[in-house]
Amino acid sequence: MRPIEVVERLGRWSSGRGPLYLLLATRLRALIDDGELPAGVLLPPDRALANALAVGRTTVVAAYDLLRSEGRIVRRQGSGTRVAGVPSGGPVEDAPVDPIFLDSLEARDDDVLLAICAAPGDPPPQLADAFAQLDLSRITNDIGYYPYGYPTLRAALADRYTARGVPTAPEQILVTNGGQQALSLLAHALVSPGDQVVVEAPTYPGALEVFREQGAVLRGLPVGLEGFEAAVRERRPAVAYVIPTYHNPTGAVLSSLARQRLAATGVPLIEDEVPADLGFPGEPQLTPIAAYGANVISIGSLSKSIWGGLRIGWIRAATPLINRVARLRAVHDLGGNVPTQLAAVHLLPLLDGPALHETLKSRHDHLRSLLSEALPTWELPTIAGGQCLWARLPHGDGVSFAQTALRHGLAILPGTTLDITGASNHHIRLHFRAQPPDLTEAVHRLTKAWTAYTPPPNRIHPRPSIAI
Repeated sequence: MRPIEVVERLGRWSSGRGPLYLLLATRLRALIDDGELPAGVLLPPDRALANALAVGRTTVVAAYDLLRSEGRIVRRQGSGTRVAGVPSGGPVEDAPVDPIFLDSLEARDDDVLLAICAAPGDPPPQLADAFAQLDLSRITNDIGYYPYGYPTLRAALADRYTARGVPTAPEQILVTNGGQQALSLLAHALVSPGDQVVVEAPTYPGALEVFREQGAVLRGLPVGLEGFEAAVRERRPAVAYVIPTYHNPTGAVLSSLARQRLAATGVPLIEDEVPADLGFPGEPQLTPIAAYGANVISIGSLSKSIWGGLRIGWIRAATPLINRVARLRAVHDLGGNVPTQLAAVHLLPLLDGPALHETLKSRHDHLRSLLSEALPTWELPTIAGGQCLWARLPHGDGVSFAQTALRHGLAILPGTTLDITGASNHHIRLHFRAQPPDLTEAVHRLTKAWTAYTPPPNRIHPRPSIAI
């Protein structure tokens, strides 16, 4: 491809914030991921592209090197720089979210079972009851715009944090349209292009995407952010992201001492509490990390506990940050749906009721029993809550097996889409939120796929050491 052709496709690539090499890499990454620069395309040499863009050669070299580390391009002396396409395995620094994962956010019209998006498959009957209790006629002289969230829900969420050992005022709560919007707003507020962001490896892939969108440089640490203090001393990150309770995807739970140590660093710490309400019956509720430091920002959501279509999330943070994030939010969204927020007030008690936790445990046990019988060589961790199993394959890799499973009518999430270090290539994530008949059918298809699976040659994945 000639330099002029690439320049035309890049558009106004340099108009954003941050170093030029990051802006160039971001735009080239988007063209590759969208298919506008398909696999095999020969990219211009460093010097030729630099001349066409009127930048220094080091800018192009740095951008190419970043894309090479992500697995999106291949650079070989004598054969030039070619597009490799979306990474499909091996150690990568910033692997993109798998397209299968993104497709799973909408219902399919084929016969493919989704074992990807870990959210309840059906709205609970209490959802309809909550809306039936609303009396909107009582709302008068109210235009309905609430960028911070409806006051009644903010107060209810503040009370719930206070009851859990984190004294909270309503002014410290911002209601969002789901946990993903909460993450996106915080990334926009706290991260600039080129900033270091520390994440667990593996972790929730939606978080990786919002940080990448801001041009962050992601650094992975083992689950629980083991070694975080040293990472802070060596290169102070702009922010860190952790899932301390029923970690997605491993199900790990961080101890109280480890929570205090993370908060003590003083680094802005985003504590994702979305899975925190998904404990099995009888499991103790640990105090949020936010109880140990004003630098901790908590996010939560009803989407994983009640229903994915209930777009209610929130941020709990110091009031100045809440005010700042509310101003950012108002640029794109003047406020959430008021009736839905009023219904959410009636639904919050479900988080502490027995039905949710008993259902989770029952479905977990059902899936685990079926997998242990049908696929006894797979390693399945023992967990006390959450929404998924982090299964380790005895051989092969998650990416190629996910492709085999899809041909057998089952969509699963390979470990590389959740791990920026590439160390989870031998894992897949399976959720247990579906109805038991669907879980049974999923294991049936999974077993057929495993029987038919032939691992690619020359792929050996050593067992990593992950501290939990």
